[in-house]
Amino acid sequence: MAVSIEAVRSLAERIASRHGLEIVDVEFTGAGKQRALRVYVEKDAAGREELKRKAAEDASGLPSGVPVEALSGVTHEDCATFAQDFGTVLDVEDLIPGTAEYTLEVSSPGVERKLYRTADYERFSGFLAEVRTFQPVHGSKKLTGRMSFANDTVTLDLSAVKAKGKRKKGAEPAPEIVEIPLRDIERAQLVAEF
Repeated sequence: MAVSIEAVRSLAERIASRHGLEIVDVEFTGAGKQRALRVYVEKDAAGREELKRKAAEDASGLPSGVPVEALSGVTHEDCATFAQDFGTVLDVEDLIPGTAEYTLEVSSPGVERKLYRTADYERFSGFLAEVRTFQPVHGSKKLTGRMSFANDTVTLDLSAVKAKGKRKKGAEPAPEIVEIPLRDIERAQLVAEF
């Protein structure tokens, strides 16, 4: 019997909303005793606004060089409290079939977080991002640049990062601005700037 990630996500979202949190992603990996259910959480919109307000008043305690918008705002206590409540209900509803041997891991998505939803691309416009595409774009499936997003299209300004490696002989130089439809993106994540 397989794990229904959608059922687990739905339960996680229900529990998270009670704690002022949002679910960023849910993963179930491994086999046997190495099975792990990973849940990535961040403060909900109201919590993120509060974090911005506090940061504007007093920047102490924030990592230098990291924009406050990139922070999830969750604490160890947030993760522990959510994990306790979620784990209890998860066991009662028996959403992880088979033996009860698995590890529940709850954490923030980190500063190099993956981008999943349209809202993520909108929220993180202006940030550096690494985008992997299904098909090569100007000879590469992996592009890094300053991201903007509109009309279900990610625009990367490749001039925002220095080119690495050597260009193939006779290959055309990549343009500085690349547009990639969201449907052509295999995965994307932020790139930390310090």
